[in-house]
Amino acid sequence: MNLLAIIASGDRSTQGRLAAEALRQAALQQGHQLSVELDGAPPLSDADIAAAHGLLLVGAAARPALAALPSRAVSLDLALADPAAALRQAADAALNRTPDAAPLFIVAITSCPTGIAHTFMATEGLSQAAQALGHRIRVETQGSVGAQSTLSAGEIAEADLVIIAADTQVELGRFHGKRLFQSGTKPAISDGQGLLRRALAEAAPHLGATAAPEKPASERSGPYKHLMTGVSFMLPFVTAGGIMIALAFALGGIYAFDDAHKGTLAWALFQIGAKSAFALMVPILAGYIAYSIANRPGIAPGMVGGMLAASLGSGFLGGIIAGFIAGYGTDWLNRKIQLGRNLDGLKPVLILPVLGSLLVGLLMIYVIGGPVAALLGMLTEALKSLQGSSALVLGAIIGAMMAFDMGGPVNKAAYAFSTGLIASQVYTPMAAAMAAGMTPPLGIALATKLFADRFSADEREAGKAAGVLGLAFISEGAIPFAARDPLRVIPALMLGSAVAGAISMLAGVELKVPHGGVFVLPIPNAVSHLGFYLLALLAGTAITALMLRALKKPAPAAAATA
Repeated sequence: MNLLAIIASGDRSTQGRLAAEALRQAALQQGHQLSVELDGAPPLSDADIAAAHGLLLVGAAARPALAALPSRAVSLDLALADPAAALRQAADAALNRTPDAAPLFIVAITSCPTGIAHTFMATEGLSQAAQALGHRIRVETQGSVGAQSTLSAGEIAEADLVIIAADTQVELGRFHGKRLFQSGTKPAISDGQGLLRRALAEAAPHLGATAAPEKPASERSGPYKHLMTGVSFMLPFVTAGGIMIALAFALGGIYAFDDAHKGTLAWALFQIGAKSAFALMVPILAGYIAYSIANRPGIAPGMVGGMLAASLGSGFLGGIIAGFIAGYGTDWLNRKIQLGRNLDGLKPVLILPVLGSLLVGLLMIYVIGGPVAALLGMLTEALKSLQGSSALVLGAIIGAMMAFDMGGPVNKAAYAFSTGLIASQVYTPMAAAMAAGMTPPLGIALATKLFADRFSADEREAGKAAGVLGLAFISEGAIPFAARDPLRVIPALMLGSAVAGAISMLAGVELKVPHGGVFVLPIPNAVSHLGFYLLALLAGTAITALMLRALKKPAPAAAATA
């Protein structure tokens, strides 16, 4: 941001010069461009004034020609005592002006655990909001496939405001000194303009250090976000491992891992999938939960705890617990251990990894690992032995949760539970979750075709896109329909997904790949009982469409057209 400072020191010229230098240093740290006029010399140029976003008046300074520029006035003593706070007041004045005053350049990052639907819906919401309010914006998307449209250093330096709309943890080190605002993806999707206005009013300079930073309280987030960060990093390992194992079984049979097949392609694929990708699932889950809490110093303790969880047999439950212990423990150590400026560099590379790993390691070995392993064993056996009404009820619960908020916390809780069980070779919940996640958009697409009078022309057109998203297991294609008529649409979606999940679980369908929709079904051995699985999907889709027909009222525009 371009700021001006006009200092009138009177008979305190020395203090005026000190204040000018202090303000310049503060501007450098906060990422602003600052032009200073001290007692009229040198006078601000017309180019400086034209490019300015805000003005700081120090002492008795006044410039009638700049009266239209957003400004803040502070005393000379305050500018000397806390130049950073004085400069922030000028930046606040600039960013709190009305949107029509002058366009800002905004950079943003959007991210969700899978990096698919919510990520790009939030991007679209922010882009449309910025255009409506007259601002320029550049958005970087992040997900399991990495960052796309990555922000350049020049764009970040030019930015007046940084917005992070993410359901996972995002690395913020490159935004040091920039005014920054954080939220989830949902506000960006549902009310992008409201989010931008909040960001303009509430954003604060990000002052995290590059080495072992301590997160300000405003940047801390709850356990759900930390868990979803771990899940987002774990998903590629689950997907790659599941497909490799399926291909190994397709080429070498169910005993492809046996020493009798050693050296064959099937045996090699099994080593890649089961012995490598799947072996890393729990350490990655724990490591990035800890990273979300404690930033980079948490990764090593988290992965150590996750590795111990896997070796002790406590699986994904132990990995989740280890990740939270490592994260919160390392974060606490980071805040409590103060070594001074000269030795603080040892914390992220020596002290925190060692003490954090020691803490989580001893707790996992002597306190947590055994009981959690026993609990996971009981859960695994119970799930494997589910038959009849018990399997039906669990499938219906998973299905209803998947359709309740379509990518929200309830949906992600069911999905994370099902995905985590893959590490324990329990695949039936994953099959139920994916069938139930595909059903809402597919059911809506079918309803827009069969019962067109229940939908407006725009909704009938959107139904085509929802069908494509449903085939790819992207439940968020149903969100626009649910948002317009939640009391009728959501119950219909939940019932259809509950039916799909219940049939899948009742038939004992197993799915080894956590994403991909119908496009992974042709892979040999990726899914068992394929016929029953397709039946579950078709039944859930049909029930959803019929319930929409029963619950929704005819759309006025559609009725008139008919």
